[in-house]
Amino acid sequence: MTRLTLRSLIASRKTALVAGALIVTAGCTLNPATGRRQLSLIGEQQEIAMGLQYDKGVTAEFGLYPDDDWQAYIQEVGNRLAATSERPQLPWQFKVVDDDTVNAFAVPGGYIYMTRGILAHFNSEAQLATVMGHEIGHVTARHSVEQMSRAQLAQLGVGIAMVASEEFRQYSQFAELGLGVLFLKFSRDDERQADGLGMRYLLRASYDPHEAPKVFEMLERHGQVQGQARLPEWQATHPSPDRRVANLEEKISRLPPEQQEGTVKRNEYLRRLEGMTFGKDPRQGYSAGSTFYHPDMAFRMDFPKDWKIVNQRQLVAGVNPDQNAFVVLSLAQEKTPQEAERAFFAQEGIRRGSQWQRGFRHFEVTPKPDASGRTGVPIRGTVGFRSHQDIIFRLICYTSADRWQNYSKAMHRSLPSFKRLTNKRYLDVHAKKLRIAKLGKSMSLEEFNRRNPSTIEFDALAVLNGVEASEVLPKGMLVKRVVGKDPPKN
Repeated sequence: MTRLTLRSLIASRKTALVAGALIVTAGCTLNPATGRRQLSLIGEQQEIAMGLQYDKGVTAEFGLYPDDDWQAYIQEVGNRLAATSERPQLPWQFKVVDDDTVNAFAVPGGYIYMTRGILAHFNSEAQLATVMGHEIGHVTARHSVEQMSRAQLAQLGVGIAMVASEEFRQYSQFAELGLGVLFLKFSRDDERQADGLGMRYLLRASYDPHEAPKVFEMLERHGQVQGQARLPEWQATHPSPDRRVANLEEKISRLPPEQQEGTVKRNEYLRRLEGMTFGKDPRQGYSAGSTFYHPDMAFRMDFPKDWKIVNQRQLVAGVNPDQNAFVVLSLAQEKTPQEAERAFFAQEGIRRGSQWQRGFRHFEVTPKPDASGRTGVPIRGTVGFRSHQDIIFRLICYTSADRWQNYSKAMHRSLPSFKRLTNKRYLDVHAKKLRIAKLGKSMSLEEFNRRNPSTIEFDALAVLNGVEASEVLPKGMLVKRVVGKDPPKN
């Protein structure tokens, strides 16, 4: 062992500082979109490769909305905007993900995603272009890349740091609730910059800029009506700058007259929304009390009472209120339950235990010490595999060894409850749909809703249409409504 003297410590820190200064100098480049020097330790080709990998994760976790016309339309509008940007050479990809939240996001390399939830809330193509331009701005300004570069720089001179995290994160084969792309939260300055760039691209593509403030007003109203929403949401990764709407309106007022008009395409856009899935799709799984039903795959499963049920595309899980005990149902890749069990116990660090009941076996995990000699929390659990509709499902429950006695009874009641779903009450459910109606005469939204009731709250319907409840809507105006029933609650 080499003795570390004060002199050698100072020398090593000087070396790290010099190396850091050299990297900062080499990594500061002029961004053509913002005109500012920017820290970037990630080259464009590396950024594109990262985007391709992120895209695979996004597609796997959310799935694409199964409508080829919508996918082609989004790509067409996105290409039109991206062609006006400072980085037209990127392999731009614009996709609709099958998610009901009101959200849009971008990953490095030119991959832009719009949820069907946010598309339902736009009332013109110009509003769609506003958000797409904003997300393009995040990519051209390289906001995510800059954050990643700063994270890399922070490691200079101190080695690879261990980031403080939940005690279960070390068990990647179990901690599946956080799967998917990690969307970095932008700063308010980043948001202002993306707003400005988005407006730049909106104007270059000849859209009406007056539609832009309406988008951010809708997002604010949606947040108020929705209350505490589940993630991911626009507000979670896009903190609203101060006076966002007022700032946009002020910028628009200073534009020359020829730029204060442009393409809106309200009716053309609304007609595209006819028949779009609205809200959560119960065919992909829904909860009624503590029971989870999946009509498309025809199974049901009970979870412990008062546990939160989380439904994702690749798994469904029950999580206790303290978020330290889990029951997870997921898909296995193997062809038989026997092969799946062998693959599970072949993973490093998992120790096979005794049989609990037929098809289920206990297991334990004792983590290895990390680089600093610290040992993580031991895990205890039970795992089993079931074949259903030629698909192998993995059923697993786990918590820390010291909490096992507290939760094992409730978790063990849940595991064998996985069964085929045959009750038509829970099988014959369908997603709600958007319908577009043309007003035969002038009327308020309140009157329209009395004549043509929607199956969502009235306040949400007003936000969906971008109008006030008592506002008089002109004859011939296209108005959205939502049809379809909620699935059974018990």
